[in-house]
Amino acid sequence: MNEPTPSKSAAAIDKARADGRAALVGYLPAGYPTVKESIEAGIALARNGADLIEIGIPYSDPVMDGPVIQAATTEAISNGFRVADVFDVVAGITAATDAAVLVMTYWNPVMRMGVDEFSRRLAEAGGAGLITPDLVPDEAAEWFEASDRYGLDRVFLVAPSSTPERLDMTVKASRGFVYAVSIMGVTGTRTSVSSAAEEVVARAHAAGAERVCVGLGVSNPDHVREIAAYADGVIVGTALVAALRDGGVEAVGQLTKNLSAGLGRAAAEA
Repeated sequence: MNEPTPSKSAAAIDKARADGRAALVGYLPAGYPTVKESIEAGIALARNGADLIEIGIPYSDPVMDGPVIQAATTEAISNGFRVADVFDVVAGITAATDAAVLVMTYWNPVMRMGVDEFSRRLAEAGGAGLITPDLVPDEAAEWFEASDRYGLDRVFLVAPSSTPERLDMTVKASRGFVYAVSIMGVTGTRTSVSSAAEEVVARAHAAGAERVCVGLGVSNPDHVREIAAYADGVIVGTALVAALRDGGVEAVGQLTKNLSAGLGRAAAEA
């Protein structure tokens, strides 16, 4: 796919790479616990070492979210979160930081708003693009068109179960980076990182992916250090959501700072 405009996600990952480290990608749900606090938490992420930020749209029937994120998104919805609020969250973070901000969403909310309108509003808010866990490239024609029109990144997922054909198609369809799911199952903190993660990253790189970020199950600096040795970015979600739940915005900033300590390649390879 041709890149009509420079990719904000790619630029953030490349900047980290130039600094000799993997990029840190932090996930938080939009509107949790409130829209205002989710903006503040996103800013805290960026100011304490996150290069990219994933803002998740709370969804009533999540497919791959573990219990911590499910509880947070349920609370956000009960507090009155509406899909259109995600643009306020993205705009609030991009106005205050240089981080690339992507929205992670199941495809149904995008279709309900209209793919073109959603894409336009995301671009106007300063968003970098979309991470779409339940959309496959062969069903994404409308998204290809809208993402090209508004210069947005398309981040698709690959998993240990991806066939060579599916992996190749996904790598070619993605712009910005490829999201490598390190485990089969739902999100959540784990005591160790799946050994399948390194193999998925290697396969994606071999298929032509310039940037591969690993997510699902990353919760501490040791995990970050381990993944930073072979991946271009490390995605942390559940641990950050738990920090926000237990200690508020300040705890998010502190955990981000601790996690970023594991990003250096030299530390990872020592």
